[in-house]
Amino acid sequence: MKKYLSLLLFVLLSFSIPLSAQKKGFDENVQKKNVGLVLDNLNEFAAKADFKNYFDLFAEQSTYIGTDATEIWDKKQFMDYAKPHFDKGHGWDFKSLKRTITFSKDGNYAWFDELLDTQMKICRGSGVLEKINGNWKVKQYVLSMTIPNEVGNEVVKIKAPIENEMILKLK
Repeated sequence: MKKYLSLLLFVLLSFSIPLSAQKKGFDENVQKKNVGLVLDNLNEFAAKADFKNYFDLFAEQSTYIGTDATEIWDKKQFMDYAKPHFDKGHGWDFKSLKRTITFSKDGNYAWFDELLDTQMKICRGSGVLEKINGNWKVKQYVLSMTIPNEVGNEVVKIKAPIENEMILKLK
């Protein structure tokens, strides 16, 4: 019986140690604040057209997906797109209305989605951040326009002539 209990204790400890080691030094509330600060800074730097600080928040290998179906850019392409706008002092002014942040088990990745107040009315920002050298960096950002269900059919009628051609090309 003693051997059985010893073996059971060993097995339980074997499974619990890796789980506790995984989370060692990870305080979810602190990390939510840190990720939230990165997202707040992203919005603030865009509104101020602060090119350097805005793009410093993105990982070197990152992707930005805009509201148009053709807007899928790596960091350099997104920088090339944004530079002329930022140089004229015209960024975009997004304010977070509601935000959700979740983490990977190892605490190295964070997923977020948020509703944003923008010049396009309510949009959704979503994406992934990775902790790189102790700093959270945006790996993927997706901006989507929200469409209230009540007007969905009208929106589809408006965009159908444009997107039907694209659908045919993509098939």
